[in-house]
Amino acid sequence: MDFRKVRNIGIAAHIDAGKTTTTEAMLYFSGKTHKIGLVDNGTTITDFDQEEQQRGITIYSAAVTLPWGDHTINLIDTPGHVDFTAEVERALRVLDGAVAVFDAKEGVEAQSETVWRQATKYRVPRICFINKMDKVGADFGSAFASIRDRLGAHPVAVQIPIGSENFFEGLIDLLSMTAFYYEPNEQGAKVTEKPIPPELEEAAKRARHHLEEQVAETCDQLMEKFVNDEPLRVDELRAGLRAATIANKLQPVLCGSSLHHIGVRKLLDAVVEYLPSPLDLPPVAGLKPAQAVGKARHRAFAGPVEAAQDEQVFCPCDPQGPLVAYVFKIVADKPMDLYFLRVYSGTLKANSRVFNPARNTKENVSRLFRVFAKRREQLDAAEAGDIVAVIGLKESLTGDTLCDQRHPVILEKIEFPETVVSMSIEPESSADRDKLLEALTMLSRENPTFQFRSNEETGQMLISGMGELHLEVLVNRLKRDLNVKVRVGRPRVSYRETVRAVGVAEEEFNRQIGGRGHFAKVRLRVEPFTPQPGQDHIVFASEVPVGSVQREFLESAEQGIRETAGTGVLAGNPMMNIKVTLIGAVQHEVDSSEMAFDAAARRCFDKAAAAASPALMEPIMKLQIVTPETYFGVVSADLSRRRGIVTDSRLRGDQRVIDALVPLREMFGYATDLRSLTQGRGGWTMEPSHYAVVPADIANTILSLA
Repeated sequence: MDFRKVRNIGIAAHIDAGKTTTTEAMLYFSGKTHKIGLVDNGTTITDFDQEEQQRGITIYSAAVTLPWGDHTINLIDTPGHVDFTAEVERALRVLDGAVAVFDAKEGVEAQSETVWRQATKYRVPRICFINKMDKVGADFGSAFASIRDRLGAHPVAVQIPIGSENFFEGLIDLLSMTAFYYEPNEQGAKVTEKPIPPELEEAAKRARHHLEEQVAETCDQLMEKFVNDEPLRVDELRAGLRAATIANKLQPVLCGSSLHHIGVRKLLDAVVEYLPSPLDLPPVAGLKPAQAVGKARHRAFAGPVEAAQDEQVFCPCDPQGPLVAYVFKIVADKPMDLYFLRVYSGTLKANSRVFNPARNTKENVSRLFRVFAKRREQLDAAEAGDIVAVIGLKESLTGDTLCDQRHPVILEKIEFPETVVSMSIEPESSADRDKLLEALTMLSRENPTFQFRSNEETGQMLISGMGELHLEVLVNRLKRDLNVKVRVGRPRVSYRETVRAVGVAEEEFNRQIGGRGHFAKVRLRVEPFTPQPGQDHIVFASEVPVGSVQREFLESAEQGIRETAGTGVLAGNPMMNIKVTLIGAVQHEVDSSEMAFDAAARRCFDKAAAAASPALMEPIMKLQIVTPETYFGVVSADLSRRRGIVTDSRLRGDQRVIDALVPLREMFGYATDLRSLTQGRGGWTMEPSHYAVVPADIANTILSLA
């Protein structure tokens, strides 16, 4: 395969902007399907899961491959609902480019900002598609301005629409300066190429001039021609725009209506013309693991081993190079899990052995597949630049790197947000308890934003996720696909704990167990800490002189502290934003053991954390409300009652858009309340923002009920 003619792209947007409909139209026009599926009818290719078809939303990212001209496009359709943001995060981590879809009436919405921010984090080049130009209230200029103003982007129009709403007839291509008129019909749209209509000539010339100016600003050669009033050729303009797009300096903006098949073929052309191939991007950077670290690789108390420094490694897209592949998704299945990989370097072959440096283990790759939604096509090998699925892996998790053992490398892990909602779960019969544990373990391997834990005091099992819908979908999956009958409690907030002062404690463990002595003495300092993006919420450091205590004992102490921090000191909630420093440790020449250091560290951490002014933390949600201007006052007053803080308020046509930060605890049942306040005319979306300390009076109430 010529990887210069491959595009690995994703489609991302706010819910209901038309991602899946756009994907369906792309598949049809590429000849990959013979009928365009409809989301409302549950007949789309990429929304193949029963839950997706019933709800009419995308829940799981789905991969499809389609031809366009002499190019191959590997496309991932991602969810728009915030509860499934992890699916978007891991897709963007491995893609070379993205198509951001916007509703022509709504412009930039809450989840649009989230996916744009995720794409920026992974430096993914983007093109924008302003969809639903035939919708009532559609406004290309307003949507374009919102991309520039709300996202801090650098959009540049390569098309402008001919009409809008019921009068949307087609579009003007600003590179060829030609008008394209569409006649919608049942399958596809008939296109007629005509001169630009006289009433739009002036607008088209202004837009073309602006396009030339923006592209010229990114290229010295084109700028020289532009300032000298020399005309820019179409091929020069296209090449300059491609280079600027790949460098993330500009984002081309197109328009159309995916439901009525207007502009979709032009969008496919733009994917090929402006988004990068795997060879156009710089080599992915990873770290060479420090030698001989093994499974203790990330231990902070690992003594002399930490002296070995990580070394940066670049992995160019070369099929002949050493293998580097990245696990970005796991689909739990019987009898074997399906792992999705992006191959960055080398060639991955079926029936081969690979090395996972993060787990310090070798893995078997039994079979390789090219995936088309739920269909699989078996392959013998996959080369650098490819996205494939494999079976046979056992220990690997999302974010792990697979490589050649002679050339170990670890690529940057994916950051997933903290869970915010929990509910209790129990099997209907005690005989199903083991079956439930097995099923929950399977789901947590598949979904990094799903967690489960058992409350040691009550024996109650708690599951946690990104929202009520997220947990509802997972519970339905337990019942329907995994045949585990369960009872669940009401959703509740996932709290965290932290400290607000410095606490120091010392603990000694000295006992005779099983005929031998067990001795350990540790001294700890626990203090507040603000992690940087991508940094662990709990940071460890050691001030114990190297060699004074065996490394295994220090690792046991750290392990004990980590596990104890997972249950907190106030109400059994995991702790976050703390730094733990081992400031002293003493071992006995004969009687010390790993168990003794584990026990001493656990007790010592509890004492130190209790002395450091522990506090309860709650999830704060980023809320966006769209309501008629008439109801602005009552909606704002209601937000104040919920401890909400309005961060922005603006008019969009005759609608008021309110951005606010509100504690999740105050938001249960909000859908019903907002409908009541706005006579059913208000809408809202919500996503996790951050954790914050709960006010003392409210914290006391929460803890008294715990």
